[in-house]
Amino acid sequence: MNITDHNTNGVPYLACDGFAAAGGVVHAFSTRLGGVSSGIWSSMNLGTTRGDDPACVRENYHRFFTAVGADETRIVMSNQIHSSIVRTVTSADVKPDLYAEEADEADGLVTDVPGVALVVFSADCLPVLLYDPVRRVAAAVHAGWRGTAAGIVECAVEKMTRHYGCRAENILAAIGPGISACCFETHEDVPDAMKQAIGSAALPLIRPLESGKFLVDLKGINAVRLTHAGLARGHIAVSGDCTACLPEKYWSHRVTQGRRGSQIAVIQLL
Repeated sequence: MNITDHNTNGVPYLACDGFAAAGGVVHAFSTRLGGVSSGIWSSMNLGTTRGDDPACVRENYHRFFTAVGADETRIVMSNQIHSSIVRTVTSADVKPDLYAEEADEADGLVTDVPGVALVVFSADCLPVLLYDPVRRVAAAVHAGWRGTAAGIVECAVEKMTRHYGCRAENILAAIGPGISACCFETHEDVPDAMKQAIGSAALPLIRPLESGKFLVDLKGINAVRLTHAGLARGHIAVSGDCTACLPEKYWSHRVTQGRRGSQIAVIQLL
């Protein structure tokens, strides 16, 4: 499987060909391009808490959801806290308005309800989408380094299997654009957390630097964690795009020092 670039009506986005081939689902990863926001939020800011003009954000959602073929009136989101918490959601969790307050804290959303659009935010952290075309269950996950160390993707797979009866070998995963090993320079707390989480499997994905810091491959570590959860390697697609390397295409928290908008990843069962 591969994650490739698309452009519909002037709105660029990324999608996984394996999800498309399986059918029965709409999904996409946004970029920072194709919207109407200006200033530090230019142009496709989809973050509702970044200080942007709400009218612009609403128009951005309309343009993005129209481009990818999802229903913007059926969105479910959470207050993301860099955890391993995964919520199961239904139609009752659909936001009455885009700017309605988020009462629930979680970094993963799972549903088997057609029409519910699961949304997670990112701007260096990894957006991960999961789809079981057999049982017809979808999940959206926000995986920062803390969530990665805590096993957020494995928690999502477990929720899909235990709560919805999915089989791990049927689940497809797409790890979207995020900060890559080339740019994710950290102190020893991050590699230590990864080694504690997955042991020696983390070692090839951590590179020590002469400065005493480390480069950490979060995408690779999440792919390993997905295989540990039972997914087939051929069912895991990983975007090669680094948000820090491509600030003209993506929002990067590190590059902008927090003065930014947000990308989203969305998945919606048909």
